Amino acid sequence: MSSYPRSEILDFLSATVAPESFAERPAYSRASPVSAKASPLVAICHLGWDWVWQRPQQFLSRLAKQHPVLFVETHRTPANESFTRTRGALNHPNVTILEVHLPAGRWGDGAFIDAERRRVLQDRLAGEFNGRYDGAILWFNDPMAVTAYAGHLGESMIVYDCMDELTQFHGAPPELVARERELTRLADVIFCGGRKMRDKRLPLNANTHFYGTGVDCVHFGTALTAELAVDPEIAALPAPVLGYFGVLDERIDYALVAALADANPKGSVAMIGPVAKVDPASLPRRANLHWLGGRPYARLPAMTKGFAVCLMPFALNASTEFINPTKALEYMAAGRPVVSTALDEVRSNFGSVARVARTHAEFIDLCRKETTTPSAARVKRGRKLAAENTWEAISAKMDGHVADVQSAAARETATAKARGSAARRRAPLSSLQTGTASRYV
Repeated sequence: MSSYPRSEILDFLSATVAPESFAERPAYSRASPVSAKASPLVAICHLGWDWVWQRPQQFLSRLAKQHPVLFVETHRTPANESFTRTRGALNHPNVTILEVHLPAGRWGDGAFIDAERRRVLQDRLAGEFNGRYDGAILWFNDPMAVTAYAGHLGESMIVYDCMDELTQFHGAPPELVARERELTRLADVIFCGGRKMRDKRLPLNANTHFYGTGVDCVHFGTALTAELAVDPEIAALPAPVLGYFGVLDERIDYALVAALADANPKGSVAMIGPVAKVDPASLPRRANLHWLGGRPYARLPAMTKGFAVCLMPFALNASTEFINPTKALEYMAAGRPVVSTALDEVRSNFGSVARVARTHAEFIDLCRKETTTPSAARVKRGRKLAAENTWEAISAKMDGHVADVQSAAARETATAKARGSAARRRAPLSSLQTGTASRYV
């Protein structure tokens, strides 16, 4: 998790997108395949690199050991003209961040936003980055960007890493459904953060795989060492401290958080993370309920070490139907008891470790039990599960799927050449026609 404030990144917060007809979209053709190990990677993400450290940064930072990575961020700017900034990612020398700043005054013009995103990136690939990302793997976390980029960057393949069911988030644009479906159909390989997400996409794309959350066991495992002291901010709170870290948005059950604080008047509830898409003034207030804001990723092990119980107080609603929380394994790697609401992915993936509550009363009771008599067997199973699911292990498996796709493409190209046929081409992208202008948010 980063302490940086959230930038105005193009997610589903603003702009509109004009409909695009079938006839206007070009046929999609691949660049010649190159070896997976050598292939550069152009990543299109709806999150900023320096915001909360989540699935995209975890995987891409590790894939960068084999693939030069260009991480593309899109921001709104008060300027009248688009501009870019390039910077390196701290401690990740093979990751280059390209900030694309588009005029906020044109944000409502969806056709312009799509075209301008494409133009600016094409210009940089041909100029500033000339040759560095030729034949790149185009890696999407942001389905809304498929229209702007797919088939326009000379990519050798498309990967869709589906980290969340974004179409079910509050404020998601209607157009996101069509674009996400289009990206699902186009992708050479899809990775899904949950089993239900994979099952939903398999009928459209057979090369879809479930790779859930990973964990940095070395980082969070420092919470188990005698050398690491509890973070002073947590140590100063009245014990026992029931704690959460992560984004605070519409996925949190705030009534449950308030009830938990009420049920533990002598202890504390610590909520760590930036507030997004929720009015901070609407957060429940209690003397022992502490909204601490975002804290650096580096501090999380020391903060977690001070938690008597780690919380996953998620609401059970459309935005949480498919989520597989990254923090689950991070809590486990830190050797802490975990109590969660009854998310499907938590029950199926972590039911032997996390205590799962179906009601507010049960959640409060389980927190009380884990505070007084924590289950050593569950904590031990959690540490083992975390060790088996490191980001390194999962990213290596993902890279193996990428290599398989590129090997198959190379064989197909060789066969086509042997037959004297033209290079393989895909069918045109399907129509995204709508009756009215569609929205990013």
